[in-house]
Amino acid sequence: MSTLQAITLDQVVDTDRYPLSDPSGPEAREVVAQARRELAEAGCTVLPDFIRPSLHDVLREECAAIAPQAYFDVETVNVYNIDVDTELPDGHPGRRTFERGNAFVARDRVPAGALISRLYGHETFRCFVADCFGLPRLYELADPLSGLVLNVVRPGAEHPWHFDTNEYTVSMLTQEPEEGGSFEYCPNIRSAEDERFADVLDVLDGRGERLTRRLPLRPGDLQLFKGRYSLHRVSPVLGGLARHSAIFAYSERPGVIGSVARTRQLFGRVLPAHRAAEGRAVRGDQLLD
Repeated sequence: MSTLQAITLDQVVDTDRYPLSDPSGPEAREVVAQARRELAEAGCTVLPDFIRPSLHDVLREECAAIAPQAYFDVETVNVYNIDVDTELPDGHPGRRTFERGNAFVARDRVPAGALISRLYGHETFRCFVADCFGLPRLYELADPLSGLVLNVVRPGAEHPWHFDTNEYTVSMLTQEPEEGGSFEYCPNIRSAEDERFADVLDVLDGRGERLTRRLPLRPGDLQLFKGRYSLHRVSPVLGGLARHSAIFAYSERPGVIGSVARTRQLFGRVLPAHRAAEGRAVRGDQLLD
């Protein structure tokens, strides 16, 4: 049983700094306005110590306890997460391949009483996130395995350059590695109308320093990110500790469930809900992925 079972959201989140329960107040409006500015300019914003420092150890311990349940399967991938055998022209960035060594603990393995579960399912938190992204509303994913997951990068592994399938990603580092494991990203390197393959290729070839930023993150920080348009990665983890981060995925529409192929790739299994939803996905753009 989580030690947070009887603790309110106000005790978990530093609501003096981030007044979630008073969204119309001047302090909350300034927090949201700054988040929107940074998301518009750089596709990313970080809210330091969103979780109260007194609970950082609980956050780490709860997530470390479930990390061994992550599905590990080193695979060869490209930045678009499409089949690496897809026919593409010479010089296309999708022809570059990497080994993806990160792993995910599926949503049905995360205890309902854990801090990250309580945050993900809390309406006030979800409304705050939507407000920061400038959206009228966000929904939890209906997917029984995705939505809320723990990303685990073991020492010697990395999460290579990629784009997210979903536009809005919310994450929180729960355990720092001893070395490495830096979050690197290329703000708005593409748009819904332009893939900008040449710039993507520059980054993959090591010529994209002008396009790349490195973001310092600490446990308990809340990161809001537009990963659909910003190429990003977690650099190789070094030392003796794995890097753990909780990922809270939301959608602008209800009922979103992942594809059978992508779900099996990430979790090594699918459930009846994935098979039932197959073929019903609606694309919001025509990007490669």
